[in-house]
Amino acid sequence: MIQFFLDLLGQAQGWLFENAIQPAIYLTGMGDITEEAFEGTEWLLIGMAELLLIYLVLRPLEAAIPVHQFSDKRARWNDFTYTVLQRIGLIPLLLFFTLDPVMDAISGALHMEGVQPFNLENLVTNMHPLASFAIYLLVLDFADYWFHRAQHKFNWWWGLHSLHHSQQNMNLWSDDRNHLLDDLLRDVVMAVLALAIGVPPSQYVLLVSLSRIVQSLQHANVRIHFGPIGERLLVSPRYHRMHHAIGIGHESQGQGTLGGCNFAVLFPIWDIIFRTANFTPRFEATGVRDQLAGRDYGRGFWAQQWLGLKRMFEYTRKKSS
Repeated sequence: MIQFFLDLLGQAQGWLFENAIQPAIYLTGMGDITEEAFEGTEWLLIGMAELLLIYLVLRPLEAAIPVHQFSDKRARWNDFTYTVLQRIGLIPLLLFFTLDPVMDAISGALHMEGVQPFNLENLVTNMHPLASFAIYLLVLDFADYWFHRAQHKFNWWWGLHSLHHSQQNMNLWSDDRNHLLDDLLRDVVMAVLALAIGVPPSQYVLLVSLSRIVQSLQHANVRIHFGPIGERLLVSPRYHRMHHAIGIGHESQGQGTLGGCNFAVLFPIWDIIFRTANFTPRFEATGVRDQLAGRDYGRGFWAQQWLGLKRMFEYTRKKSS
Protein backbone atom coordinates (compact mmCIF):
# COMPACT_ATOMS: atom_id res chain seq x y z
CA MET A 1 0.00 0.00 0.00
CA ILE A 2 2.80 2.42 0.91
CA GLN A 3 4.59 1.62 -2.34
CA PHE A 4 1.37 2.24 -4.29
CA PHE A 5 1.08 5.77 -2.87
CA LEU A 6 4.78 6.39 -3.46
CA ASP A 7 4.44 5.31 -7.10
CA LEU A 8 1.34 7.47 -7.55
CA LEU A 9 3.10 10.43 -5.99
CA GLY A 10 6.13 9.89 -8.22
CA GLN A 11 4.00 9.89 -11.36
CA ALA A 12 2.20 13.08 -10.34
CA GLN A 13 5.50 14.71 -9.41
CA GLY A 14 7.03 13.86 -12.77
CA TRP A 15 4.03 15.14 -14.71
CA LEU A 16 3.79 18.44 -12.81
CA PHE A 17 7.53 19.05 -13.02
CA GLU A 18 7.81 18.34 -16.74
CA ASN A 19 4.70 20.29 -17.72
CA ALA A 20 4.83 23.30 -15.40
CA ILE A 21 7.81 23.64 -13.06
CA GLN A 22 10.66 22.85 -15.45
CA PRO A 23 9.43 25.14 -18.27
CA ALA A 24 9.06 27.97 -15.74
CA ILE A 25 12.60 27.37 -14.43
CA TYR A 26 14.18 27.57 -17.87
CA LEU A 27 12.00 30.53 -18.83
CA THR A 28 13.39 32.49 -15.86
CA GLY A 29 16.98 31.36 -16.49
CA MET A 30 17.23 29.33 -13.28
CA GLY A 31 18.20 26.00 -14.80
CA ASP A 32 20.95 25.48 -12.22
CA ILE A 33 18.36 24.63 -9.55
CA THR A 34 16.53 22.00 -11.62
CA GLU A 35 17.34 19.15 -9.24
CA GLU A 36 16.27 21.13 -6.18
CA ALA A 37 13.08 22.21 -7.92
CA PHE A 38 12.21 18.58 -8.67
CA GLU A 39 12.50 17.77 -4.96
CA GLY A 40 10.41 20.82 -4.13
CA THR A 41 7.67 19.68 -6.51
CA GLU A 42 7.08 16.64 -4.30
CA TRP A 43 6.54 18.80 -1.21
CA LEU A 44 4.28 21.12 -3.20
CA LEU A 45 2.07 18.25 -4.37
CA ILE A 46 1.73 16.76 -0.92
CA GLY A 47 0.99 20.13 0.62
CA MET A 48 -1.73 20.88 -1.92
CA ALA A 49 -3.32 17.49 -1.29
CA GLU A 50 -3.20 18.10 2.47
CA LEU A 51 -4.82 21.53 2.14
CA LEU A 52 -7.67 20.08 0.09
CA LEU A 53 -8.17 17.09 2.41
CA ILE A 54 -8.10 19.21 5.57
CA TYR A 55 -10.65 21.66 4.19
CA LEU A 56 -13.05 19.07 2.78
CA VAL A 57 -13.08 16.97 5.96
CA LEU A 58 -12.53 19.34 8.86
CA ARG A 59 -14.35 22.47 7.73
CA PRO A 60 -17.78 20.72 7.65
CA LEU A 61 -17.05 19.17 11.05
CA GLU A 62 -16.23 22.58 12.51
CA ALA A 63 -19.56 23.86 11.24
CA ALA A 64 -21.49 20.84 12.54
CA ILE A 65 -19.96 20.23 15.99
CA PRO A 66 -17.92 23.28 17.08
CA VAL A 67 -16.49 23.64 20.57
CA HIS A 68 -16.97 27.41 20.56
CA GLN A 69 -18.13 30.28 18.41
CA PHE A 70 -15.33 32.48 17.11
CA SER A 71 -14.75 35.80 18.83
CA ASP A 72 -12.39 36.89 16.03
CA LYS A 73 -13.61 36.25 12.49
CA ARG A 74 -10.07 36.83 11.14
CA ALA A 75 -8.57 34.08 13.28
CA ARG A 76 -9.09 31.30 10.75
CA TRP A 77 -7.78 33.36 7.85
CA ASN A 78 -4.62 34.36 9.68
CA ASP A 79 -3.84 30.75 10.58
CA PHE A 80 -4.55 29.75 6.98
CA THR A 81 -1.61 31.95 5.94
CA TYR A 82 0.68 29.89 8.19
CA THR A 83 -0.69 26.62 6.84
CA VAL A 84 -0.17 27.60 3.21
CA LEU A 85 3.43 28.66 3.90
CA GLN A 86 4.14 25.41 5.72
CA ARG A 87 2.26 22.94 3.52
CA ILE A 88 3.40 24.21 0.12
CA GLY A 89 6.94 23.47 1.22
CA LEU A 90 8.45 26.91 1.82
CA ILE A 91 10.12 25.96 5.10
CA PRO A 92 11.11 22.41 4.04
CA LEU A 93 12.58 23.87 0.85
CA LEU A 94 14.53 26.47 2.80
CA LEU A 95 15.77 23.66 5.02
CA PHE A 96 16.69 21.59 1.98
CA PHE A 97 18.86 24.34 0.50
CA THR A 98 20.69 24.92 3.79
CA LEU A 99 20.87 21.47 5.41
CA ASP A 100 21.33 19.14 2.46
CA PRO A 101 24.85 20.34 1.49
CA VAL A 102 25.91 20.11 5.13
CA MET A 103 24.61 16.56 5.48
CA ASP A 104 26.27 15.58 2.20
CA ALA A 105 29.60 16.93 3.46
CA ILE A 106 29.26 15.04 6.76
CA SER A 107 28.26 11.84 4.96
CA GLY A 108 31.22 12.18 2.60
CA ALA A 109 33.65 12.74 5.46
CA LEU A 110 32.35 9.70 7.34
CA HIS A 111 32.56 7.58 4.19
CA MET A 112 36.19 8.58 3.73
CA GLU A 113 36.84 7.35 7.28
CA GLY A 114 35.14 4.05 6.55
CA VAL A 115 32.10 4.79 8.74
CA GLN A 116 28.86 3.47 7.31
CA PRO A 117 25.62 5.33 8.12
CA PHE A 118 23.33 3.72 10.71
CA ASN A 119 20.09 2.27 9.41
CA LEU A 120 17.34 1.23 11.80
CA GLU A 121 16.00 -1.31 9.31
CA ASN A 122 19.27 -3.22 9.40
CA LEU A 123 18.63 -4.25 13.01
CA VAL A 124 16.11 -6.81 11.75
CA THR A 125 16.62 -8.78 8.55
CA ASN A 126 13.89 -8.67 5.92
CA MET A 127 11.78 -6.16 7.83
CA HIS A 128 8.40 -5.54 6.21
CA PRO A 129 8.02 -1.98 4.82
CA LEU A 130 4.96 -1.36 7.01
CA ALA A 131 6.90 -2.48 10.09
CA SER A 132 9.81 -0.17 9.32
CA PHE A 133 7.38 2.69 8.62
CA ALA A 134 5.71 2.13 12.00
CA ILE A 135 9.07 2.03 13.80
CA TYR A 136 10.25 5.22 12.13
CA LEU A 137 6.94 6.87 13.08
CA LEU A 138 7.34 5.84 16.73
CA VAL A 139 10.97 6.98 16.93
CA LEU A 140 10.25 10.35 15.36
CA ASP A 141 7.16 10.85 17.52
CA PHE A 142 9.17 10.02 20.66
CA ALA A 143 11.71 12.66 19.66
CA ASP A 144 8.88 15.09 18.88
CA TYR A 145 7.48 14.61 22.39
CA TRP A 146 10.78 15.67 24.00
CA PHE A 147 11.25 18.48 21.50
CA HIS A 148 7.80 19.75 22.45
CA ARG A 149 8.61 19.57 26.15
CA ALA A 150 11.77 21.58 25.51
CA GLN A 151 9.68 24.28 23.82
CA HIS A 152 7.81 24.61 27.12
CA LYS A 153 10.82 24.22 29.41
CA PHE A 154 13.20 26.97 28.32
CA ASN A 155 11.99 30.54 28.63
CA TRP A 156 13.60 31.82 25.41
CA TRP A 157 12.01 28.94 23.48
CA TRP A 158 8.64 29.53 25.09
CA GLY A 159 8.93 33.11 23.88
CA LEU A 160 8.74 31.74 20.35
CA HIS A 161 6.40 28.81 20.93
CA SER A 162 3.86 30.87 22.86
CA LEU A 163 2.73 32.27 19.50
CA HIS A 164 1.30 28.83 18.75
CA HIS A 165 -0.61 28.88 22.05
CA SER A 166 -1.91 32.42 21.69
CA GLN A 167 -4.77 31.36 19.43
CA GLN A 168 -7.95 31.76 21.45
CA ASN A 169 -10.02 30.67 18.46
CA MET A 170 -8.40 27.31 17.63
CA ASN A 171 -9.35 26.01 14.21
CA LEU A 172 -8.42 23.54 11.49
CA TRP A 173 -5.44 25.69 10.40
CA SER A 174 -4.02 26.40 13.87
CA ASP A 175 -1.47 23.58 13.85
CA ASP A 176 0.85 25.63 11.62
CA ARG A 177 0.52 28.87 13.59
CA ASN A 178 4.18 28.92 14.65
CA HIS A 179 7.08 31.31 14.66
CA LEU A 180 9.24 30.70 11.58
CA LEU A 181 12.34 30.26 13.74
CA ASP A 182 10.53 27.72 15.91
CA ASP A 183 9.47 25.81 12.80
CA LEU A 184 12.98 25.90 11.40
CA LEU A 185 14.47 24.50 14.61
CA ARG A 186 12.01 21.62 14.62
CA ASP A 187 12.46 20.85 10.94
CA VAL A 188 16.24 20.72 11.35
CA VAL A 189 16.09 18.42 14.37
CA MET A 190 13.58 16.03 12.81
CA ALA A 191 15.38 15.95 9.46
CA VAL A 192 18.76 15.23 11.09
CA LEU A 193 17.23 12.48 13.23
CA ALA A 194 15.51 10.93 10.20
CA LEU A 195 18.80 10.92 8.29
CA ALA A 196 20.62 9.51 11.33
CA ILE A 197 18.34 6.48 11.66
CA GLY A 198 18.21 5.83 7.93
CA VAL A 199 14.69 6.92 7.00
CA PRO A 200 14.39 6.73 3.19
CA PRO A 201 13.51 10.14 1.67
CA SER A 202 10.31 8.79 0.13
CA GLN A 203 9.12 7.42 3.48
CA TYR A 204 10.06 10.63 5.27
CA VAL A 205 7.69 12.54 3.02
CA LEU A 206 4.81 10.24 4.02
CA LEU A 207 5.78 10.33 7.71
CA VAL A 208 5.71 14.13 7.73
CA SER A 209 2.43 14.25 5.80
CA LEU A 210 0.67 11.73 8.06
CA SER A 211 1.77 13.59 11.18
CA ARG A 212 0.64 16.95 9.81
CA ILE A 213 -2.83 15.66 8.87
CA VAL A 214 -3.41 14.19 12.34
CA GLN A 215 -2.21 17.40 13.99
CA SER A 216 -4.63 19.45 11.88
CA LEU A 217 -7.47 17.34 13.31
CA GLN A 218 -6.12 17.85 16.85
CA HIS A 219 -6.30 21.64 16.54
CA ALA A 220 -9.68 21.81 14.81
CA ASN A 221 -12.63 23.48 16.52
CA VAL A 222 -14.51 20.19 16.78
CA ARG A 223 -16.14 18.53 19.77
CA ILE A 224 -14.46 15.17 19.20
CA HIS A 225 -12.80 12.62 21.48
CA PHE A 226 -11.84 8.98 20.95
CA GLY A 227 -13.32 7.37 24.05
CA PRO A 228 -11.59 5.85 27.13
CA ILE A 229 -9.35 3.54 25.09
CA GLY A 230 -8.89 5.56 21.91
CA GLU A 231 -7.82 8.65 23.88
CA ARG A 232 -4.84 6.63 25.11
CA LEU A 233 -3.89 5.39 21.65
CA LEU A 234 -4.00 8.57 19.55
CA VAL A 235 -4.05 12.25 20.48
CA SER A 236 -7.58 13.55 19.98
CA PRO A 237 -8.86 17.12 19.60
CA ARG A 238 -10.11 17.10 23.20
CA TYR A 239 -6.86 15.72 24.59
CA HIS A 240 -4.74 18.24 22.70
CA ARG A 241 -7.09 21.09 23.52
CA MET A 242 -6.24 20.49 27.18
CA HIS A 243 -2.61 21.19 26.25
CA HIS A 244 -3.72 24.58 24.91
CA ALA A 245 -5.90 25.34 27.95
CA ILE A 246 -5.19 28.62 29.75
CA GLY A 247 -3.36 28.00 33.02
CA ILE A 248 -3.47 24.21 32.63
CA GLY A 249 -1.99 22.78 29.47
CA HIS A 250 1.20 24.80 29.14
CA GLU A 251 1.73 26.03 32.69
CA SER A 252 2.61 24.14 35.86
CA GLN A 253 -0.54 23.73 37.94
CA GLY A 254 -1.84 27.11 36.84
CA GLN A 255 0.88 29.07 38.61
CA GLY A 256 2.30 30.79 35.54
CA THR A 257 5.54 28.80 35.48
CA LEU A 258 6.55 26.77 32.47
CA GLY A 259 5.47 23.14 32.43
CA GLY A 260 2.10 21.71 31.51
CA CYS A 261 0.59 18.49 30.22
CA ASN A 262 -0.35 16.55 27.09
CA PHE A 263 2.84 17.17 25.11
CA ALA A 264 2.44 14.08 22.91
CA VAL A 265 2.26 14.87 19.20
CA LEU A 266 0.66 11.65 17.95
CA PHE A 267 0.73 8.96 20.64
CA PRO A 268 -0.32 9.69 24.26
CA ILE A 269 1.79 6.75 25.45
CA TRP A 270 4.72 9.14 25.95
CA ASP A 271 2.63 11.37 28.23
CA ILE A 272 1.48 8.29 30.14
CA ILE A 273 5.00 6.92 30.59
CA PHE A 274 6.50 10.25 31.66
CA ARG A 275 3.48 11.31 33.73
CA THR A 276 2.44 14.36 31.77
CA ALA A 277 -0.97 13.06 30.68
CA ASN A 278 -4.23 14.79 31.60
CA PHE A 279 -7.34 12.94 30.42
CA THR A 280 -9.85 15.29 32.07
CA PRO A 281 -12.93 15.07 29.80
CA ARG A 282 -13.45 18.79 29.23
CA PHE A 283 -13.09 21.21 26.32
CA GLU A 284 -11.28 24.15 27.89
CA ALA A 285 -10.80 27.73 26.72
CA THR A 286 -7.48 28.20 24.93
CA GLY A 287 -4.83 30.91 24.92
CA VAL A 288 -1.97 32.16 27.10
CA ARG A 289 -2.46 33.44 30.65
CA ASP A 290 -0.87 36.85 30.04
CA GLN A 291 -3.33 37.52 27.22
CA LEU A 292 -5.98 37.89 29.93
CA ALA A 293 -3.88 40.74 31.35
CA GLY A 294 -3.76 42.41 27.95
CA ARG A 295 -0.50 41.17 26.42
CA ASP A 296 -0.47 41.67 22.64
CA TYR A 297 0.56 38.69 20.50
CA GLY A 298 -0.23 40.47 17.25
CA ARG A 299 -3.09 40.12 14.81
CA GLY A 300 -1.28 39.79 11.51
CA PHE A 301 1.47 37.44 10.36
CA TRP A 302 4.38 39.89 10.46
CA ALA A 303 3.32 41.46 13.74
CA GLN A 304 3.17 38.01 15.32
CA GLN A 305 6.62 37.12 14.00
CA TRP A 306 8.15 40.36 15.29
CA LEU A 307 6.53 40.10 18.73
CA GLY A 308 7.71 36.49 18.96
CA LEU A 309 11.32 37.60 18.55
CA LYS A 310 10.81 40.32 21.15
CA ARG A 311 9.43 37.77 23.64
CA MET A 312 12.33 35.43 22.95
CA PHE A 313 14.89 38.09 23.89
CA GLU A 314 12.77 39.27 26.81
CA TYR A 315 12.34 35.75 28.24
CA THR A 316 16.01 34.93 27.70
CA ARG A 317 16.77 37.19 30.65
CA LYS A 318 14.46 35.16 32.88
CA LYS A 319 15.60 32.06 34.77
CA SER A 320 14.12 28.89 33.29
CA SER A 321 11.87 27.03 35.68
